Amino acid sequence: MVHVAVTVVAALFTAIAAVTYLIGHDYPKAQLDMKRLPHSWMPVLGALLGAGALGLLAGLVVPLLGVLAAAGLVLYFAGALVAHLRVGSRKLTGWAVFSVTAVAALVVAVGHY
Repeated sequence: MVHVAVTVVAALFTAIAAVTYLIGHDYPKAQLDMKRLPHSWMPVLGALLGAGALGLLAGLVVPLLGVLAAAGLVLYFAGALVAHLRVGSRKLTGWAVFSVTAVAALVVAVGHY
C-alpha cells in the first residue's frame, strides 16, 4: 500500500512539473534563466519528466519499469542540483521536494521489485 501511495504522489508531482514545462509556463522559464540554460530545453525537460511520471505509473504493473523510471528521475534531479549549484543558487526548496519524492519512489520501487 505504501508503495502505491508513494509512487502515485511522485508521479503526480512529476507530471505537474512536466506539464508546466510543456505548456511554457513562466516558472520553468524563470528557472532556466536563473540557471543560464536555453528555453529550447523546455520541451525536452518536460518530455523527460513526463516519461518519468508515466514510467512510475507503469511500474505499478511492471515493477522493473518503476525502478528504471525512478532511477531516471533521481538522475534528472541530480542534474538539476548541479545546475543550481553551478550558478550559485541556494534556492533549493523546490528541488528538494521533487528530489525527495523521486528518491522515495526509487526506494519503494526497489523494495517492491
